[in-house]
Amino acid sequence: METHDINAVVSDNKIREFSALNLAYIGDTVYDLYVRTHIVKKQMGKVQALHKLASGVVNAKAQAAAATLVLPQLSEREREIFGYGKNTKSRPPKNMSFQDYSMATAIEAVIGYLYLTGQTARMDELMGIVIAHFLKGK
Repeated sequence: METHDINAVVSDNKIREFSALNLAYIGDTVYDLYVRTHIVKKQMGKVQALHKLASGVVNAKAQAAAATLVLPQLSEREREIFGYGKNTKSRPPKNMSFQDYSMATAIEAVIGYLYLTGQTARMDELMGIVIAHFLKGK
């Protein structure tokens, strides 16, 4: 039986074979994990309150704002991934605007790229900006 190491780093050349939606798919989960981990470590409250707080940060509208916040900080390669995610052909759910959805997909793609390529320090830096902005003092 073949085993897979989920911690194995993916080369940048291999990343180029991934679709923007694949990068955003994993990036969405990592983004959510960062936010929820921060909230649990800082809040230690009831699960319903933690979920409500996380939901205020992990949604397309908030992620679009986060994308605008971190965009000036992105490297050339990260901007390339951002554009790749932003311009992907996909339909937003009925309850969100196309602009918010495309910006959210863009930041998720960047986070997915950083995660898959093992750039955890950079991911910490960008998510630190997001968390500091949305969860000041929390």
